[in-house]
Amino acid sequence: MRVLVAPDKFAGTLTAVEAAEAIAAGWRRHAPDDELDLAPMSDGGPGFVDVLHATLGGELLVTTVEGPHGEEVPATVLHVGDVAYVESAQAIGRHLVTEGGAEFATTVGAGELLLAALGTGATTVIVGLGGSGTNDGGAGLLDALGAVADAGQLDGGPVLFAGLSSVDLAPARAKVAGVRLVAATDVDNPLTGLFGATKTYGPQKGIAEDRLYEVDGWLEQLAEATDRRTSLVKGAGAAGGLGHALLCLGAVREPGIALVAEAVGLASRARAADLVVTGEGAFDFSSRSGKVPYGVAEIAAEALRPCIAMAGQVLVGSREMRALGVENAYSLVDLVGEQRAFEDPVGSLQALGERVARQWSRE
Repeated sequence: MRVLVAPDKFAGTLTAVEAAEAIAAGWRRHAPDDELDLAPMSDGGPGFVDVLHATLGGELLVTTVEGPHGEEVPATVLHVGDVAYVESAQAIGRHLVTEGGAEFATTVGAGELLLAALGTGATTVIVGLGGSGTNDGGAGLLDALGAVADAGQLDGGPVLFAGLSSVDLAPARAKVAGVRLVAATDVDNPLTGLFGATKTYGPQKGIAEDRLYEVDGWLEQLAEATDRRTSLVKGAGAAGGLGHALLCLGAVREPGIALVAEAVGLASRARAADLVVTGEGAFDFSSRSGKVPYGVAEIAAEALRPCIAMAGQVLVGSREMRALGVENAYSLVDLVGEQRAFEDPVGSLQALGERVARQWSRE
């Protein structure tokens, strides 16, 4: 039996690569003769570069960039042929932002990472968005690339946008001239408003409920000073508005999961399999919003192959599961308990893989 194993990361415990390996190790305990094809996945957030490197190979270039609060943080650029891939979360991830610090956090490091990618000579640069702790509309990135504000500051978080009325984007656009720039994102929110970056994701980043209106107003100022029309485009609100900055520079937006799936040849690999296995930390109905399990399940359906999921927690019923294109979903917490699932995620996922293999393998 041929099994395609294509999970996302299990946030906080396992990378997508580690998750795929753990599922495969457990599966082989029961069905050692099954042929397992490991295709760790990403939607553009944390793990984006590692996932692509695991499948595509290429050269990893290590650099140091400015973190959200001015500290130095390590980051990597993946260079494959004439394409460079970067993961914005390495520079501005939620794990790098202090509690309640999103109002002062900058995306300058994401801009420096983009400059490092441009320095490879790549003709296409793909920026993975997701998992950010910042909420500055990408102003720091624009600053790093040379954009100039008439007043206020672009490089210190949205709290410093006071007085901002215009931003000269020409120097930044000149830096990316002749390069195809792609924003890989799993969300389609605009920059501002009821469904914008601040109102939707601000609370996850520690912005207090009573601060959301004012912070959103600061991003409205940035939108007016840069390109109001662009701020309304789907994906402009990705990564705290980093999508807006990239779109202002001429980037095209592509769903992260679709981009990764194409890069790793997931459709043809699904057609060659008898069963497709995906997974993530928490499998719930939000998985439909461009997340890995839904994207993998869609590809499995197109290939006329059944798709199942393994997750830290399964928070949907059978009806919702079917709506997501998944035959069945299996929970680590249900099998081993929450404590063990967090203390020994590899062993727990191996145990789950073994149990699921007993049900699905032909051995």
